[in-house]
Amino acid sequence: MEKTEKQKMLAGELYLADDPELIAENKRASQLLSMYNATTAAEHSQRQQILQELFGQLGAKTIIIPPFHCDYGSNVYAGNNLYMNYGCVILDCNLVHIGDNVLCAPYVQIYTAYHPIEPKIRLTGRELAAPITIGHNVWIGGNAIICPGVTIGDNTTIGAGSVVVKDIPENVVATGNPCRIIKHLS
Repeated sequence: MEKTEKQKMLAGELYLADDPELIAENKRASQLLSMYNATTAAEHSQRQQILQELFGQLGAKTIIIPPFHCDYGSNVYAGNNLYMNYGCVILDCNLVHIGDNVLCAPYVQIYTAYHPIEPKIRLTGRELAAPITIGHNVWIGGNAIICPGVTIGDNTTIGAGSVVVKDIPENVVATGNPCRIIKHLS
């Protein structure tokens, strides 16, 4: 039996994002995000309900300051005590696992989605996505970009403006473009 475009997407294979199933799931997420981004800080319980419906898993004590954007939401699995400041984006065309006690400064961008390098393939409209894992007790500075397929280890800090293109181990401070380790923590 042939895989659906969603199954291909989650398997890291070339897929068509304009597939009716994916369009419907993106539309659902867009509607939930419109409601979420229209809430006020006083509507905390409404925000939590929307995030529970949007995400694949939502841990306790999650705070995401609007505006927030994602592709599907259902591919995001967040632990307890997630904090995301203004303007964060998660392109969750593949799985995004976020550990406990993760802090994201404003405009952090988490991208599982990418396009083929070869123009001939890219022109077919097919896309790719690779999963991202962010460990426990991670702090990601403002405007950092986490690229497809990356894992960030526990207790790590990613500096503001960093572009994380490869795995970063646990217990380090890493920064820059491309992001590199500048300090090991004891």
